Amino acid sequence: MISKTLSLYKNAYSGLAPSTWLLSIVMLINRSGTMVLPFMTIYLTSDSMGYSVGKAGIVMALFGLGAVTGAYFGGRLTDRIGFYPVQLITLLGGGALFIVLGQMNTYPLICVFTFLLSFVNEAFRPANSTAIVAYSKHENRTRSYALNRLAINLGWAVGSTVGGMIAAFNYELLFWVDGCTNILAALLLWYFLRPSRQVKIEKKETIADPMHSPYRDKIYLWFLLLTILFAACFFQLLFYVAPYYKIVHHFPEQFIGILNAINGVMIAVVEMVLISKLESRRNSLHYVIRGVILVGIAYFMLNVFHINYITAIVMMMVLTLGEMLAMPFMNTFWTIRSADHNRGQYAAMYTIAWSIAQTAGPLIGGQIAEHAGFNVLWWVVGGTCFVTAIGFIWLKKVVSSKF
Repeated sequence: MISKTLSLYKNAYSGLAPSTWLLSIVMLINRSGTMVLPFMTIYLTSDSMGYSVGKAGIVMALFGLGAVTGAYFGGRLTDRIGFYPVQLITLLGGGALFIVLGQMNTYPLICVFTFLLSFVNEAFRPANSTAIVAYSKHENRTRSYALNRLAINLGWAVGSTVGGMIAAFNYELLFWVDGCTNILAALLLWYFLRPSRQVKIEKKETIADPMHSPYRDKIYLWFLLLTILFAACFFQLLFYVAPYYKIVHHFPEQFIGILNAINGVMIAVVEMVLISKLESRRNSLHYVIRGVILVGIAYFMLNVFHINYITAIVMMMVLTLGEMLAMPFMNTFWTIRSADHNRGQYAAMYTIAWSIAQTAGPLIGGQIAEHAGFNVLWWVVGGTCFVTAIGFIWLKKVVSSKF
C-alpha cells in the first residue's frame, strides 16, 4: 500500500523539466515574502499611520488598478522582449518598491508608490505564465501549472504566518522582508534560469490562428467573462466565508484557521496526483465545468445543511476539489488559444480577469451580505456558479464545433 502511494506521487511529479521546478522554487521564495498585502489595511489604520478605513480603501483600490494596468503592459512587454527579462526586471523593481513604500509617510506618496508597486508586481505574472508554457511540454503543461500553484499556495501560507509575527513586532520590517525576498527570487532566477543556461526552447504549435489577437478572439473573450464570474464567486471564500462562520455560527478563530489549512493541505497533497491522472484525457473545459459546479454546490451547502464543524469541513473539501479541477485546466485552455508571438498578451488578459474579479467580487459580495444577509449571498454565489458552468458547457460546444 505504501509503495503504491509512493509510486503514485512519484509519477505525479516526474517528467517535469528542471526549469519548471526551478521556476516554481523562485515563485515559492517570492510568494513566501507576500507579507505586506494581507496587513496593508491594518497598517494604514494603525495608530502609527492614523488613516481612516475609507482612505485605506482608496489605497487598496489603487493597488487593484495597478494590478490591472501592470498585467496589461507586462503581457505586451513579454511578447516584445521575452519572459526572462520581464521577470527579472519586475522582481528587482518590485523588491526596491516594497522597501521604498515602507518609508513613505504622507498619504499622496503612499498612494503613488502603492500603485507603482502593484503595477510592477503584476507585470511579473504574464511573463511567469509564459515561462511555464515555454519550459513545459504539451502533455505535462497542466501539471506544470499545478506545481506553480502549489508553490504559490505554500508561499502564501508561509508569508501570511511569518508576516503576522513580524507585524506584531514592527510593520516597517514587513516591507523590508518582502522587498528582500523579491530581490532574492530575482537573483535565483538570474543564476539558474538565465538564457545562457537554458537549452534552446522549442517553438510549440498551437491550434490557434497565429494571426489572431487576444483582443479579437471572441471565444477567448467569452472565456474571460466566464472566468471573471467564477473567480468573483471563488473570492467569497477568502473574504466572507470566515466572517460568516464567526458572526453567524460563532466558530472560534482556531477552527476557522483549521478550515483554511484544509484548503492548503488538500492542494499540496492531492492536486498534482489528481492532475496527473486527468491531464490530456479530456478537453480542458470538461474538467473546468465540473470544478465550477462543485464550487457552486459547496456554497449551496451553507444554506441547505445545518452548519456545524463536520459540515463546514465537508464544504471546504468540496470547494477545494472544485478549485483543483477548475483552475489548472483554465490555464490549459488559454495556453492552447495562444501562439508564441502573443502568449504574453493572452496571459495578461487572463491575469486581468482575475484582478477584476478580486476587486469586484468582494465589493458586490459585501453589499449583498450587509443588506440582504449571508444566506442570500450564498444562494446568489452558488447560482452564479451554476450559470457560469452552463456558459462553459456552451463554450465547450462552440470550441468542439470549430476544431
